[in-house]
Amino acid sequence: MPVDEPTEVEFRSDVTVELVKHAASDADVIWAARVSTAGEKSLEEIRKDPERSKGLINYLMRDRHGSPFEHSSMTFYVHAPIFVFREFMRHRTFSFNEESGRYRKLRPVFYVPGPERKLVQVGKPGKYEFVDGTPEQHKLVTEATQEAYRQAYRAYLDMLDAGIAREVARTVLPVGMYSSMYATCNARSLMHFLSLRTRRDDARFPSFPQREIEMVAEKMEALWAELMPLTHEAFNAHGRVSP
Repeated sequence: MPVDEPTEVEFRSDVTVELVKHAASDADVIWAARVSTAGEKSLEEIRKDPERSKGLINYLMRDRHGSPFEHSSMTFYVHAPIFVFREFMRHRTFSFNEESGRYRKLRPVFYVPGPERKLVQVGKPGKYEFVDGTPEQHKLVTEATQEAYRQAYRAYLDMLDAGIAREVARTVLPVGMYSSMYATCNARSLMHFLSLRTRRDDARFPSFPQREIEMVAEKMEALWAELMPLTHEAFNAHGRVSP
């Protein structure tokens, strides 16, 4: 007999991004760059105000001397739909660890686009826009996704109750289910990610990311901007191109 749908089924239209730990500051860029001319004396930069060397950071960004931006580290906790993670993992400069459906019973948290999510694609790939859907389209998306999620999770529970292994039972679950991961990167890698996964009018090269991964990118960028404000400023000033 099928099990009843659990009361804890949750539908969300947002994402969670938290900065778990970091070793990242504008000073990291400066001492890494200064070693080429100052050698061991570059260590003195660690204790100096990086504002004094704002011009150096700007120069490095402008002329795309990228390696000094690699001497930082940030680890983010991300809770988002699985389809976001699959796009995320195309960026091979991150280190990832994700929760496993082989080793734990997966929680029924599912993504449903919110009312502000644009639904209709107009134009050809590479040159298109998304526009708002009608109330009827939003109603259809909400009802169809929620019903599909309920059916899929009910089938998952039926198999678990029948003694089927978690790694087999999970095959019916959709990519709209939420997962959790840790993602670690340096500032240069993060800038590359942001250049592709945010859409900005001031970017030198246009990008057309899926809105859901852009939501993650926006939250990551806000956290990074607090850690490395001079680097973030230079990134924006030079067209949001990773050095």
